[in-house]
This record gives sequence, C-alpha cells and structure tokens, in this order.
Amino acid sequence: MTDPEATLDRQLGGIGGRAAGSPAFDPSSTETPPLEVVVVTGLSGAGKNSAGRVLEDLGFYVVDNLPPALLLSMVELGARGDLRRFAAVVDVRSRAFSSDLQEALHVLAAAGHRPRVVYVHASDEVLVRRYESSRREHPLQGGGRLIDGITAERALLTGIAGEADLWVDTSDLNIHQLRATLEGAFAREGRAPALRATVLSFGFKYGLPLDADLVVDARFLPNPHWVPELRPKTGQDPDVRDYVLGQVDAAEFLDRYTDVLRLLIPGYRREGKRYLTLAVGCTGGKHRSVAIAEEFARRLGAEGIAAVVRHRDLGRE
Repeated sequence: MTDPEATLDRQLGGIGGRAAGSPAFDPSSTETPPLEVVVVTGLSGAGKNSAGRVLEDLGFYVVDNLPPALLLSMVELGARGDLRRFAAVVDVRSRAFSSDLQEALHVLAAAGHRPRVVYVHASDEVLVRRYESSRREHPLQGGGRLIDGITAERALLTGIAGEADLWVDTSDLNIHQLRATLEGAFAREGRAPALRATVLSFGFKYGLPLDADLVVDARFLPNPHWVPELRPKTGQDPDVRDYVLGQVDAAEFLDRYTDVLRLLIPGYRREGKRYLTLAVGCTGGKHRSVAIAEEFARRLGAEGIAAVVRHRDLGRE
C-alpha cells in the first residue's frame, strides 16, 4: 500500500507544490469538508491488508497500521486537500488501540465525518492454519501458544467489533470473493450506493455464518436427502428445487418472510445500511437451504434489491 508521507505530500501539495487541478493547501483554513472515511480493523491474519488493497483500487487513499491517535489529524489534512475517500487499516500493532480507536471514531463523528468500520475476522482454525503456513508469530502471542495470542486479540477487539458497520468473515472467502464483498459495499457509482444483499446458504452442522444479519432455518421442510433419486443432486437442480418449494408451508413461509424483508429494508436504508446478509440454513447446506436461498435472491431482485447468492457448504459433503 501507499507510503503515507510520500503520497500525502504528492496529493496535498507538500513542500514541493500540489497535484494538478487540486486546491491549494491553506494552513489558515479551519473548514474541513466531510470525507468518506473507512476504518478496517479485525483479527490479525484475517485479511485486513487485503481489504485495504481492495479499497485502494476503489479510489481510497489507504494508510496501513495508522495509530488511532493520528486518525483525526490524517482525515482533517486530507479533507483540506483533494482527498475525498480515506481508509485506515488499524490493528493491534498500534498497541492499546481498542479504547483509543473507539474514542477516535467518536471524535470523527462529532467533527461531521461519517466513519464506517469494516471488521475482518475468521475462525480460530483458519487463523491457526494461516499462521502456521506463513510461519509467522502472532503479535500478541508473546511466550505462549499461537491460540493464546488469537484468544487475547479476540477479547481486545470485543468493543470495536460491536460497533462495526460491516463484518467480513474470510474463513471461506478467496481474494476474489473478498473483493466482490467490498466492491458491493463501497464501489462509487456517482450516487449513494443502493442496498445490496448476499443470500448465503449454509449447513448448520458446519456452524453458523458469523457475518449474517438474518438467519433463516429451512430444516422444518422434508429433507431431499432421504429421497434416493434426489440425494446425489443439489438445491440448484430443478428436481430438488421443485421438491423443496412444493412442500406444504414452503410457499407461505417464503411469502411471509418476504413480507418481513419488505418491512426491514426501508428501515435499513434510512439507517444508511448498504449491505445485508441473509443466511439460509439446513442440515448440510446441500438441498433445502440452497433452493430456498436461490428463491429469496429471486424475490429480492423483484423488490429492486441487487442480490447475489453464495452457497458456503455446497460440495462439502
């Protein structure tokens, strides 16, 4: 990512002039127009730096490992120049950052900026595997085990995690899926981004998706697994889809939950929420949840919501 001093000097003018077409930096000015601010934080090894690189590609000026105490100063400096999109990657390398970061966010909001927090996380199992493959030591590990450092960091991040605007669970995401998630949330289209939805099918036996806003349980429907000719197929096959959607109460369930979504969506928009994850679960994430998730995505599209479908556990059996 970009070196903070060099790029700010180039974009804001520095001591050697200013970028072509950008406003002159006036040290006497006290006006700081609101900046679009994103703070990326979360667990070490979960992909914060990858998230920062995606935001950089989306036109954000990104600073890595920024101490929270400098956040307001950097934002104000950028706002007085030609920066309009600013992102900071903040993590435990900044030490004692938890309360400092929360305070810095409150100060930014009071100054008229609307900071949005992206919290990047992953399961302990995935984090251990990533650290072992890279042979790196966790920043909070000290003389203990790797899992001790991960546990300590989770505890340290509890407060800021609860204030995050977007949770991104990278346990099952590749870099392209991470990019698609962040582009859906922050891509600029010349107008305020519309509410976007991800409909995620999953299997309860593999655990709940941590980044879900809403969780729907499809296990009340008969399981195609017990129908020999349907067992090897998935919820994407027409035979399985028709079997699941044709069950007693399936249509009424979909209709009533669609009504719930119609009630929630205007409120989400009023609150500035730009992304929604609806998770649909069944036992193994192969039949019922897949068919129901596809149908919810179709219905959301009919409501004018840009919806994509992801099947987390399809093919896992």
